[in-house]
Amino acid sequence: MVRCMARGFESKSVESQQEESQRAKTLRPALSSDELARQSRKAGLELALAQTQSEMMAACKPAHREMLKLRLEAIHAQIRDL
Repeated sequence: MVRCMARGFESKSVESQQEESQRAKTLRPALSSDELARQSRKAGLELALAQTQSEMMAACKPAHREMLKLRLEAIHAQIRDL
């Protein structure tokens, strides 16, 4: 059974979500360019980590697995050094 809600109710919900989003943005302190660069670098490293872990699960050859293991260790080291 599909229930329909009034259109006005739905738009109020969207409006309140938008207001909450704006409020959350104003409450956060502005980040320095160094901090923004650090966050960007960390996000990139986390993506590389996820990709490498996925490749590790699919790797069949021992030499390839070893190379991926070394890459994982290097990525973890870079994340630690941030």
